[in-house]
Amino acid sequence: MTHLLRLEGVVKTYPKGNLRITALPPVDLTVGPGQFVALQGPSGSGKTTCLLIAGGLLRPDSGQVLVDGQDLYTMPRSRLAAFRARNIGFVFQQYHLIPYLTVFENILAPEAAGGRFGNESRAKALAEQFGLAHRLDHTPAELSSGEKQRTALARALLFSPKLVLADEVTGNLDHQNALGVLRHLRGYVETGGSVLLVTHDREIAAQADRVEYLPTSQTQPLEARQ
Repeated sequence: MTHLLRLEGVVKTYPKGNLRITALPPVDLTVGPGQFVALQGPSGSGKTTCLLIAGGLLRPDSGQVLVDGQDLYTMPRSRLAAFRARNIGFVFQQYHLIPYLTVFENILAPEAAGGRFGNESRAKALAEQFGLAHRLDHTPAELSSGEKQRTALARALLFSPKLVLADEVTGNLDHQNALGVLRHLRGYVETGGSVLLVTHDREIAAQADRVEYLPTSQTQPLEARQ
């Protein structure tokens, strides 16, 4: 299988006093085209760190990250930013919507990073698909948690990215809204997209095609890494 996302020997550590905290132990992970993969592990195992590294937002200490055959961390920053905007969608537990923008403007926000404008019809279609057509002129403060998360998901899908990275996206939602978000993610996968979903919820993870697990992170003396 050709892998859309491939992490090979990826490690992330941080110094703390005379210790080195392992934020992410060595990880090998793949996600193929049209695959829905859930990532689980105990608290502090590095799930979010792994997601940020996979999306080109956090440089690892070592290892290689390939998205659609492109090595993210050998790219110049400007090229990486453009590649990320066009090929990777992010959805976070805390939504990260821009508070002073409307739903419609938030969905269109990736235009600035991606340098691709004229997506108004696409934004309206996504809003309709996610049950937000009546909320286009509302700001995030006027939305329910479910509406905020669906707005964030619509924003992530504006450019029809090949890969969506989702971090605990059902964590703030009730059961019905959580199932709705999962249904939209599954629909995206069925059209050929790929999803890597971080979740602590086993029931949510069971909806994925495959579940990967991270071990507990460790600390070690700083000199052990020198």
